[in-house]
Amino acid sequence: MSDKIILKGITWNHSRGFVPMVATAQRFSELNPQVEITWEKRSLQQFADFSIQELAARFDLLVIDHPWAGFAAKTKSILPLDHYLSEFYIEDQRLNTVGHSFESYSYDGHQWALPIDAATPVASSRPDLLEKNETRLPASFEDLLLLADKGLVAFAGIPIDVLMNFYTFCCSLGEDPCQQEDAVISKETGVKALQMYRELAAKIHQDNFKRNPIQVYEAMTLTDDIAYCPFAYGYSNYSRPGYAAKLLHFHDMISLDGKTNLRSTLGGTGLAISSSSAHIDMAVKYADYVGSAACQQTVFFENGGQPGHLKAWKDAEVNRKSSNFFANTLPALQRAFLRPRYHGHMFFQDHAGDIVRDYLMNGGNELAVLEKMNSLYLESRSLVLS
Repeated sequence: MSDKIILKGITWNHSRGFVPMVATAQRFSELNPQVEITWEKRSLQQFADFSIQELAARFDLLVIDHPWAGFAAKTKSILPLDHYLSEFYIEDQRLNTVGHSFESYSYDGHQWALPIDAATPVASSRPDLLEKNETRLPASFEDLLLLADKGLVAFAGIPIDVLMNFYTFCCSLGEDPCQQEDAVISKETGVKALQMYRELAAKIHQDNFKRNPIQVYEAMTLTDDIAYCPFAYGYSNYSRPGYAAKLLHFHDMISLDGKTNLRSTLGGTGLAISSSSAHIDMAVKYADYVGSAACQQTVFFENGGQPGHLKAWKDAEVNRKSSNFFANTLPALQRAFLRPRYHGHMFFQDHAGDIVRDYLMNGGNELAVLEKMNSLYLESRSLVLS
């Protein structure tokens, strides 16, 4: 048909990122036969790194990472959705946010994406291996170190995840990072966070410094070497029977002080619309559909998605099908730290993890590590659009 509306989307390459978008596109096209939506995928690293301005020139629909919100606001490469969706819809999204997920895509007074996927680092385990090794879930940092001494612990050690987990240690020690103009974190908190992180890192296998969360979960389910991961971005796929060779259980995290659990760094994804799309009205209609509670609880979740709508996280059937992933980890999502989103922070995020990772792998002077990070941080804050 000559009047066929064709929309192109770009998302990330995992069953959680790609399959639900294809499934929702198929169902949307069945409900709107004049529309055809095709989705392409990019690697997890490209998802974090590749400029949305370049992608928005090629695609109508973009699944994005929220630290790009500040960049989006500056470049106007994607649409402020509050201008296109009803006040009622936007308010429903705000009221049913999972933690700071809705806020994470808000910047300069506008909503740049819908939080269709919510995630933060949480703990995961192989209950069968814990039982086999006559141990239980760790509750404290001391418990975690003892379990790591047995060679049963892993965490994601590529640069971006190392940086997010450094934030977690800082937050959990009582100080959020990147709140000052001239320093990432105070020397006292930064040194203590680095030392604790290094103490744990020295006890894990070096292979983990090459792994992202997906690769950690694959290692946990394909071998019987890893019984516990203290923090990695949660993937509900691995808690669903039949997805992986072995079933993972997901939990809230350990406590450093015996009173409050670790406070990790919010992730997740949002659905955005290119400002250069030739079919904005239909793209908005599709976004409305994907972000709705009805879709999030059914088509989106049932096809591997990890919803961003609170009603889906609290849905009894959703939890039954995922070994209570959502109910068990929701407390961690609700208290998760919202990282900076100013234009320029992506530069810091892209490079600071290398500094921390090198320290974790090789040791060094903590004050020197913080000095390098501060230099990078100041440079990121000075960046302006050319």
